[in-house]
Amino acid sequence: MILRDGNRIIVQGPITIANVVEIIEQGANLFDRTDLIIDFEQVTEVDSSAVSMLLEWQREALKNNQKLCFSNISENLKNLTQLYGVSELVPLA
Repeated sequence: MILRDGNRIIVQGPITIANVVEIIEQGANLFDRTDLIIDFEQVTEVDSSAVSMLLEWQREALKNNQKLCFSNISENLKNLTQLYGVSELVPLA
């Protein structure tokens, strides 16, 4: 589930291969021209598909001329971005 609170998008629950496409679409539908903070504090589980979600959201933000930054990313997700060599593409708050 994804909620928007001002310039903050709050992601809740697991982000796995089973639901990542739905989460990507829900999040992208909340993008506008406002710079956003994507908050992962309430994310309960991630797998490697979460990395693709981060990158897809970055592409969507660039199309909208907006900036994203990600906050409260778990160590597991940080490690996955490093493993895939994309950590420099994932700006952290």
